[in-house]
Amino acid sequence: MKFSVAILAVLCIAGPAPAQTPAPSTQSKPPQHQPGTPAQPAAPAHEPGQAATAPAESTEKVDPAKEAAIRHLMDITETAKLGDNIATYLTGQVREGVSHALPPESLSKFMDAFSQKLSATSPGPAVADAMVPIYSKAFSMEDIQSLTQFYESPLGQRMVKALPDVVQQSQAAGIQIEQASALRILRSMSDDYPELKQMLPPEKGQSTPGADGAAPTPAPK
Repeated sequence: MKFSVAILAVLCIAGPAPAQTPAPSTQSKPPQHQPGTPAQPAAPAHEPGQAATAPAESTEKVDPAKEAAIRHLMDITETAKLGDNIATYLTGQVREGVSHALPPESLSKFMDAFSQKLSATSPGPAVADAMVPIYSKAFSMEDIQSLTQFYESPLGQRMVKALPDVVQQSQAAGIQIEQASALRILRSMSDDYPELKQMLPPEKGQSTPGADGAAPTPAPK
């Protein structure tokens, strides 16, 4: 029972962290999709607890020449790896969830079997195939050619290689700023809501009473 609940929880909350509000504690945040950046899956369109349905196939027929141009652009920007990146992300989410339900000696075997089944049922190329009509709808052939020209340039290739680190470091800096701001607000509200004082970490330079296991020294009378 606990095992099935853990899997259900993982699949219901496996949306991208950027859509979530950072908690006061430190948490990692997968970068949003940019050329050359590991992309994360979109938030589930279904309500938690409901079965996910496969997206409807596009009825748009993409011109073969345009499709080839799109696939080339996806290759040089490394967005063609989206399916593999999503599989890696979801596998990590599943491992984190079921690790609380399975003993360590069973977890490795389970994850091996899960990864094999995921790869067989939702191969990466299928995601790339689904992306082609999306690109076609968003960009004209002239747009695709101009984008390709840029990303094939030295500057474009530098952007593809550097952007993942730029996005990750920028988001980490943003999270720190947001967390510090959230903590200040929560501390300012703790007089009206005393329950918060037990939840918030101590401020710098302060220690939690009894945190070292010893009873607090009584103040002299």
